[in-house]
Amino acid sequence: MKIHEYQARELLQSAGVPVPGGITVDTADEAEKAFETLKNDGATLAVVKAQVHAGGRGKGGGVKLVKTAAEAKDAAATILSKNLVTPQTPPEGVPVNKLLIAAGVDIAHEYYLGIVVDRALGCPVIIASAEGGMAIEEVAEENPDAIIKEPIDPVAGLRPYQATKLAFALGFTGDQVKQFKKTLAALVALFLKSDASLAEINPLIKTPDGQILAIDAKIDFDDNAMFRQKDIAALEDPTETPESEQRAQEHHLSYIQLDGNIGCLVNGAGLAMATMDIIKLHGGEPANFLDVGGSASQEAVTEAFRIILSDDNVKGILVNIFGGIAKCDTIANAIVAAAKEVGFKVPLVVRLEGTNVEPARKIIEAAKADIPTMIVGNDLTDAASKITAAVGSA
Repeated sequence: MKIHEYQARELLQSAGVPVPGGITVDTADEAEKAFETLKNDGATLAVVKAQVHAGGRGKGGGVKLVKTAAEAKDAAATILSKNLVTPQTPPEGVPVNKLLIAAGVDIAHEYYLGIVVDRALGCPVIIASAEGGMAIEEVAEENPDAIIKEPIDPVAGLRPYQATKLAFALGFTGDQVKQFKKTLAALVALFLKSDASLAEINPLIKTPDGQILAIDAKIDFDDNAMFRQKDIAALEDPTETPESEQRAQEHHLSYIQLDGNIGCLVNGAGLAMATMDIIKLHGGEPANFLDVGGSASQEAVTEAFRIILSDDNVKGILVNIFGGIAKCDTIANAIVAAAKEVGFKVPLVVRLEGTNVEPARKIIEAAKADIPTMIVGNDLTDAASKITAAVGSA
């Protein structure tokens, strides 16, 4: 689960991380008033920042430095008036409904500080760099030696010697070491307490007078832990989630829309990823990731088809099911019933394997007369070849 920058800043501040002042607004007039408020609190300039769940906002024109209330109003009006397009949004961009008017600060140096879960190590890992203010992926590619990593024991938490080691590695001296250690400890505590999967401050800055401040923040959370994180779950902004993905969540389906034209309906996350890979191997482009789960019901399969077909880009569908807990004949009946109910005008290639696969194949063969667009795939390679060929010819 993702949250907005202003929400992440509030969480950091409540955890004890020093964060400059900021005010969230919905209109250009409110932005003008927010600038005056920040000015009265001592700020001489401000930054107008689009609040969307995507990085690279500055490159897309979603971050503007302003020096007057009038400039703040104009910048806000411009950002709110059109979709924001960044490297992390769809080509058409995303609408901006909320802005953060953040107090500007003088910057002497920018740092990167983040925490992620390292699946290989089985624990959270601190990632830090003295080259902040840019995407950490770019730093890793251009100057990998600038990346510092430190694993964290999820039970013991951050050890004092680890914080000291990182402070010195980043080049902090004097009172800055103490400030950094306090900030790092607060970030680690927040990460562990809130079931976060990512906590990032980029940039963490040093001001000319030696203050350490967090002026941008991004925090993502483990969806599976939200049942015990009610306060965090309440921060979710449904307007940032596509309608199709909202519908999928309501029916307990794992669905992510992509840019391709071949819809995928699969049971199992790993099999879904393999299915997308083999579609690309055969020259096609997957239109989605969709995992109906190991015990897919007829209702779930029907809704999955509806969601896939709600994407106008979809020109064909590949169903790839490995029967286990949900037997193949049960899935086959669900596919046939769903196909009849939803209706198909695009090619539908079905590949089944696993428990009760032979009865399932007979069900599919018998239904082909009523569903003329349905094609049987003998194995995954055959199915991928047939769907890419069908979509290509169409």
